[in-house]
Amino acid sequence: MSERMTTRERIQRMFDHKEADRVPIVDTPWESTIARWHREGMPAGVNWAEYLGADCVRFISTDNSPRYPRRMIEDTDEYRVYTTEWGATRKDYHDQSGALGYLDYTVKDRASWAEAKERMQPSRDRIAWDQLERDYRRWRERGDWVMGILWFNFEVTYSHMVGPQLFLAMAEDPEWVMDIVNTMLDTSIALLEMVWDAGYHFDGVQWYNDMGFKGKQFMSVPMYRELFKPADKRAAEWAHAKGLPVYYHSCGNLGPLVPELIDAGVDMLNPLEVKAGMDPLALKAEYGDRLAFHGGLNAVLYEQPESMWAEMERVIPTMMEDGGYIIGTDHSVPDSVGLEQYREFIARAKELGKYS
Repeated sequence: MSERMTTRERIQRMFDHKEADRVPIVDTPWESTIARWHREGMPAGVNWAEYLGADCVRFISTDNSPRYPRRMIEDTDEYRVYTTEWGATRKDYHDQSGALGYLDYTVKDRASWAEAKERMQPSRDRIAWDQLERDYRRWRERGDWVMGILWFNFEVTYSHMVGPQLFLAMAEDPEWVMDIVNTMLDTSIALLEMVWDAGYHFDGVQWYNDMGFKGKQFMSVPMYRELFKPADKRAAEWAHAKGLPVYYHSCGNLGPLVPELIDAGVDMLNPLEVKAGMDPLALKAEYGDRLAFHGGLNAVLYEQPESMWAEMERVIPTMMEDGGYIIGTDHSVPDSVGLEQYREFIARAKELGKYS
């Protein structure tokens, strides 16, 4: 298939398990990686994917948070400590885009959750209408893929709102956990419905729900089925009712949860974290007729470029068979990767990912 396609056409064919002109290339560089690329010659004010010739995915996000006041507590040359709209106190190091830490949370129990829940009512001022008016037409004219973002479930509750105490609640007060998750989802869907009804249509629906770490999952399969799968399924049904595919990001080793995600309605899984124990080729062999994939190239190998090139040659030809694959690393692009190295990554990906 020699005719050049747009990103939108290319990615849609991957969801449909069909071949395209080539496999799409989609990745997520750290902010510090982008800063390095600017120092190494990438012009200011450009979109890195447009500049380097990767595929462009655009995101329509909304704010379904409790809208707690953001406040700077401490800002030094090394780090900053501040509060978030989710009520968390967070510490970020300026030179470590991939590292962050949460120090405290406002929502600690049912009483504090009740107050937060009252603050999570959907309203039009939670949507960045100015950005959509400015950018949406250009995205469509370029043929970019536009993703609507839902914000809910285990990861958001754990990382952004409640913290480690969520694990105790999952065992001792599952109804509270499900109330948080479903409130988040209700608000997020209501906001994306406003976007859709205003004529800003998206091509797929994505949400983030990291449920694994190295070698293991944060919960058992029965606990996922009880607490989180119903919300995943409801979100997928909402997307599918609009004719939209579901893209699911979950870091770590998902192993036993993959069949559950397929049953919930997930169409594409990312990032297939190799360093956590995920095997993209085994996933393709077992689930490739029911699930599409994005990622699966071990980001650790960027430290040894020749090892990354060899891994690309091993992984891409099999993953791209019959469509159903987007090229990308198994998490993100760290700032150890220079501009020319990543330019070569894209060139090799395009060559390996060509369909005849």
